[in-house]
Amino acid sequence: MSDDLDAIERLARAALRRVAAPERRQLLRGIARDLRQSQSDRIAAQRQPDGTTFVPRKPRKPEQGGSYTVKFLYPKGVAEPRLVIMKSWVRQGPLLTGFDSEAGAIRSFFWDRIAKWLPVDGHERVRTGKLRRRGAIKAKAMFRKLRTARYLKSGATAEEAWVGWSGAAATIARVHQEGGSDRPAKKGKPVRYARRVLLGLTGAERKILLERLCRTLLTPSN
Repeated sequence: MSDDLDAIERLARAALRRVAAPERRQLLRGIARDLRQSQSDRIAAQRQPDGTTFVPRKPRKPEQGGSYTVKFLYPKGVAEPRLVIMKSWVRQGPLLTGFDSEAGAIRSFFWDRIAKWLPVDGHERVRTGKLRRRGAIKAKAMFRKLRTARYLKSGATAEEAWVGWSGAAATIARVHQEGGSDRPAKKGKPVRYARRVLLGLTGAERKILLERLCRTLLTPSN
């Protein structure tokens, strides 16, 4: 079946070269748009082009959390650090995240930049519920942002159709596409990521694209 598709693709490419440039660009733009959507849908389903599922994330270390009030000055190294009173909080890696009473919202602070821990007064010692961070459930699905239209782009010229990323998004995607290494933080150690193929044609996509291409090329223009 793969050999048959390869032969049809060669014929389609040859026929496409005989189409006028404006029509060819319009056709390829439509193909690129459809392909971007199908690639995005497959990434959302956490599947590779061959149908296998993405290697799951490594389980994270449990968060260290507290439902009691903490009080500290932040950040160190400045003349007048800010007083922070934090009620529900969790610590994960280098960050302390919790409800900042002064800001009235959830904020994150680098643990090693806390200038001084302060004793908590009796009227400030309030016990609260466990901090529930926004997006914690959705975080289980990988590449949620990369697959959106903001980052995953498509386009076409008279010669080609393309789908992909640019800039920092392309760097991140390439690491996962090839199973490379990257630093999760500037001062962090390099981490080797599992290979997760984000872009690639499935057999079904090849058939659909070829059918569309052949249908357009064989339909007489008015």
